[in-house]
Amino acid sequence: MLDVAKRAGVTKQTVSNVVRGRQVVSAATRAKVEAAIAELGYTPNMVARSLATGTTMTVGFIVPTIAHPFYSEVVEEVEDVLEASDYHLLLATTHGNEDRARRQLSGLSSRSVDALLVAGDFDLGEHVASLREQGIPIALCAWEVDPPDYLPVVTIDYEKAGHLAGRHLRELGHDRVAVIADLPAHRIRVAGLRRALAADGVDVPEDRVFPAPAASSESGYNAVERALPHLRSAGVSAIFGSTDAIALGVMQALRDHGLSVPHDMSVVGIDDIPQSAHAHPALTTVALPKRQMAREATNLLLRRITEQQPGVPSLTLLHPEVVARASSGPA
Repeated sequence: MLDVAKRAGVTKQTVSNVVRGRQVVSAATRAKVEAAIAELGYTPNMVARSLATGTTMTVGFIVPTIAHPFYSEVVEEVEDVLEASDYHLLLATTHGNEDRARRQLSGLSSRSVDALLVAGDFDLGEHVASLREQGIPIALCAWEVDPPDYLPVVTIDYEKAGHLAGRHLRELGHDRVAVIADLPAHRIRVAGLRRALAADGVDVPEDRVFPAPAASSESGYNAVERALPHLRSAGVSAIFGSTDAIALGVMQALRDHGLSVPHDMSVVGIDDIPQSAHAHPALTTVALPKRQMAREATNLLLRRITEQQPGVPSLTLLHPEVVARASSGPA
């Protein structure tokens, strides 16, 4: 930094102000400093900066997985928002394992990240609360079931997503609907679907609810393989998949058994992952505003870092919307 200051004919503090993006430097002086930086190939030492400032310019993010397109998009958006504010992302995955989630939380906090963002439903209990008491800003996103009331939460109205799927099917005249869902994780989505159907006096009995052990196409496919005889005997005309991945597997299984979608059976999912629009037929889905959620949660954390506050408890629910495509038709 001293070499840059000498080359530009300014003080070391002026160089520091330019590097940190402070607005106290004139445009002409900033241009001289930036030219000297380019000539000398100067890059700030982040370890030294963190020791001097007490910050690492790093945010930790814990997600269940990056294999699922939903979380891939969320991670990408979080990283873009952080990069725009000169922050770095430190990512950890839990694989849906509670013990691993606790270890990842502990590991990220011990690396002196400036804040933590946690996605997914985990019983982290007192561990998260203790981190908050240490003054580490924490926010939750993509929290589907019973979000804690002592932290800021930015998530999606998953019950409404299920309700919208149910309303769409009722508008098409379906009154014999089956469910293939990742349970119990997606029970809120199924409850929303049932509420919409019940408003028209339509029931979804338990023998038409089939668990998929994971939110994947393979699980959806295997569930249909097991359930198809019952679906046919019950006269089911539509299947609700609790994720697009499950619904895509459902459609493939139906096709492999000689059934046409949507002529023989309509299929609806939740998510709106990129593959849904390019499936054959294109999948009707309830789009979840995942990138908006990621942006709002990340900006909330950045504000908490600036204000040096752990975060006021709050709940922000974002609204999904139906994207009607070719996989759903009249009963």
